[in-house]
Amino acid sequence: MERTPDRPIRVVQWTTGNIGRQSLAAVVERPDLELVGVYAHSKEKAGRDAGDLAGLGRPVGVLASDDIAEIIGLAPDCVLYMPLHPDVEHLERLLRAGINVLTTASFLTGRAYGEKARAALDEAAREGNASLFGSGVNPGYADQLAAVASGVCRQVDHVTVFESFDIGLWAADANQDDLGWGRPAGDAGHADDVRKATAPFGDAVEALAELLGTALDDVRCEVAFAHATKDLDIPGREVRSGTVAGLDVRWIGASGGADAVEAHVRWTVTPDLDPAWDVAMAYLIEVRGHPRVNMRVEVLPQDMASMSMEDMLAIGSVITAMPVVNAIPAVVAARPGIVTYADLPTQASRHAPRS
Repeated sequence: MERTPDRPIRVVQWTTGNIGRQSLAAVVERPDLELVGVYAHSKEKAGRDAGDLAGLGRPVGVLASDDIAEIIGLAPDCVLYMPLHPDVEHLERLLRAGINVLTTASFLTGRAYGEKARAALDEAAREGNASLFGSGVNPGYADQLAAVASGVCRQVDHVTVFESFDIGLWAADANQDDLGWGRPAGDAGHADDVRKATAPFGDAVEALAELLGTALDDVRCEVAFAHATKDLDIPGREVRSGTVAGLDVRWIGASGGADAVEAHVRWTVTPDLDPAWDVAMAYLIEVRGHPRVNMRVEVLPQDMASMSMEDMLAIGSVITAMPVVNAIPAVVAARPGIVTYADLPTQASRHAPRS
């Protein structure tokens, strides 16, 4: 369907997990977006109203489907692709059909998917005259912030985006399964498993380098562990004394033979660690250059006193979904192929008075 400036952007929500429910709710709220379809992996969800699946408390008149051909037949302007694990074949089908795709499924540049898949997706997007864009809070939003922070500098030597959080409340999430919480100290292969699980941060250093106008010669990953000093009561995870309860992972990109950009994450599930690591509970951005810029970014509830634990846990899904939702108009207007923040204008949310 040919899009005209006077009609809303037609959107399909692909899956309604924790992140997808938040993006679907945001799409329904916005007058410039129109929810036209929902893809559900399970037959049990097919035929159900999107408002029911997203927990909106009201129907929205859009029924979920588990038929990809039916989703393509809706001729949406874009799909918000948000499964936990991506399916490259599904993405290719959408892109070749001329549908723009925005995703939170571990994608920024495609590096983590492997070169064969990255090339296939870029080719499919160009053939369909469509764009493929990935983001989230980090990697994604935090890298855009770092690039904006560097805008006061005459020269930049090195940029680090450091995510430092105790994530014990979220340890039971399925996206934590591959990190190895509670594995024995010195367990063979654990560092390699962490490298694989955090591979999207390799995308992050590529994307940040692109924003800074430099090409990388090399990308490497360094992993360190901290261990619990006592048995822990972590919901959904068994973490005993002496097992892994902290991860420090650094993805480092080098340019011209020197380290240039770094995506650094420090995740813990307890303060009772050996070694005893400092945890900032924030995103720390450091731009080393002329001048030097340091930025501390905290994401906090509007009103912590009145929030339920469920609402608190949902914030992580909100901040993952919204960088993608807010980028929809820019991505629909972008060039064909894989696009990153370097291809888009600076992204922001929409002003809406609090009711």
